[in-house]
Amino acid sequence: MATGPGDAPIAIEQDLTADNYGSSADSAYDSEVASYTTSLASNVTDYKFEHGRRYHAYKEGAYIYPNDEKESDRLDIAHKMMDVAMNGKLYFAPLKGDPKRVLDLGTGTGIWAMEMGDMHPKSDILGNDLSPIQPRWVPPNVHFEVDDVEQEWTYSEKFDFIHCRTMGNAIQDWPRLTKQCFNFLKPGAWAEFVDFDLHWVSPDNTLPEGTAVLKIRDEFIGATRNAGMEPSPGPLLEGWLKDAGYSNISHQRLPLPVGTWPADKRLKELGAWNYLQCTEGLDAFVMAVFTRTLGYTREEVEVLVAKARKELKDPKMHCMFFLHVCNGQKKAEEE
Repeated sequence: MATGPGDAPIAIEQDLTADNYGSSADSAYDSEVASYTTSLASNVTDYKFEHGRRYHAYKEGAYIYPNDEKESDRLDIAHKMMDVAMNGKLYFAPLKGDPKRVLDLGTGTGIWAMEMGDMHPKSDILGNDLSPIQPRWVPPNVHFEVDDVEQEWTYSEKFDFIHCRTMGNAIQDWPRLTKQCFNFLKPGAWAEFVDFDLHWVSPDNTLPEGTAVLKIRDEFIGATRNAGMEPSPGPLLEGWLKDAGYSNISHQRLPLPVGTWPADKRLKELGAWNYLQCTEGLDAFVMAVFTRTLGYTREEVEVLVAKARKELKDPKMHCMFFLHVCNGQKKAEEE
C-alpha cells in the first residue's frame, strides 16, 4: 500500500484572489543502436500535424500527446513540478554511487536523463523515446535513441537502474513492460516507476459535479481505457512490480495540488507549477482523444478547455491529484 505525504490533509491558504494565478552515441552503445533502433531518418521526423499540433511519426498513433515545442515546454514545466514534489530528488531508489548503466524510458525532452548524467558523471545514461526531440548538446555520458519500449528489447548488456516516468496512456501492456524491465536489470539493480493517478479530487468538496474539469476528467479516463490504455497507472504500479518478481518494493503517494491554495509554502510552490503545466497542457491532453474517439470537433474541444481553464483560475476551487513513486529491486544472485 502506498504511503507518504499524500495521506495527510492539506491546509488551505485563506484570502486568495484570482490575482494569485496571473494572466491567462557512445561506442558501448554503437552495436545496439545500429542493430536495434531507428536512426533519425525521414520515417522518424516526418511528423504528423492535426488540429494545429504536431505528433510523432515513428509508431504513429502509439502516443496520444503532441511532440511540438509547446508540449516540450510543458514537459519541462512538469519536470520542475516533479522536482518540487520529490523534494529535489531525481529518484527515490537507494542507489549506491554511480550506477554504471542507466536506462530512461520515454525520456521526452531528455531533461531527467541530462540531470542524471550531471549528477552521476561516471554513469552511462541512455534515454529512449518515440520522438527525437532531445537537444543535441548534452553531457558526454548521456545518449538518446528513437525506440518503442513495448517492442522486444535486444540490449546486449543489462542495466544498473531503469527509470520510467509519466508513461500513462503510452503503454498498452504494463505487466509486460515491468517484467521486461526486471529481465534487463543486473542482479541487485533497481527500477523506479513514477506516474499519476488522474482522478482529480477536492479535499474540501469545492470541485462540484457539472464542472468542465470533471467532464474532461471522466471522459478522458473513459475514452483512453476503452482504447486499451491506462491513464492512471500510479496506484497499480506496486501490484505490477510484485507480479514481475521485484523485491524490496517501496511505494509512495505524493499530493499534487492544482493552484496556490495550500497554506504550506512548498505545496503552494508545487501547486503553482502544477497549475501552469495543467492549464498550458489541457488542449494537448485531450485534443487527439476527444476528436478521434469521442466525436468532438476542434472547436468543441477548445470551448470545453476554455471553460476548464476559467474554473481552475477560481481560487475557491481546490483541486488535486496524486503522483505515485514505486521502485523495486532485482535480488542479487547470491541471495
